[in-house]
Amino acid sequence: MRVYLPATLGLLARWVAAGVALVPGDGSADRGFAVTPALREWYREADIDELEYAAQVDASIGSLRLLAADPGVVRRRVILAADLADEALRPDSLRGRAVVAVDGPIPISRWASALVDEPEAQATVAAAIDALGLADRGDDDARFAVDEAQAHELGWYAVSELRYLFD
Repeated sequence: MRVYLPATLGLLARWVAAGVALVPGDGSADRGFAVTPALREWYREADIDELEYAAQVDASIGSLRLLAADPGVVRRRVILAADLADEALRPDSLRGRAVVAVDGPIPISRWASALVDEPEAQATVAAAIDALGLADRGDDDARFAVDEAQAHELGWYAVSELRYLFD
């Protein structure tokens, strides 16, 4: 199953250097986002591409939350996509319809790609981070700021290209 792991550029750099994602104590959560039964139920008419996109959007919000927790990192959303056995993931519908708990670290051999904001998105992403708390409480203007960040397409990077993000 494809899982989308929210990250930051700093976190991704540490994962690339270690050759493994979700290292205990690295500041990431032990959860990702995937096409779960709850997500399928929510989007009954959606095809697999639309469901994968919905999971990616939720992961990008997770990346915004990581960025909000670390004001010193570059304001670009990062999502690492990895392919894991179904039994390595446990849906956690209490935390969200696409949320899955991930069992243990994920070696680089399981990584599929990364999705990363282009540098031009930084101001919009920073505004979304500032608005996140209010958006969570239902403020329409704040929700608009978060949606504006979502309007920026994330660039696709092959695993072999990730090191160039940090040069």
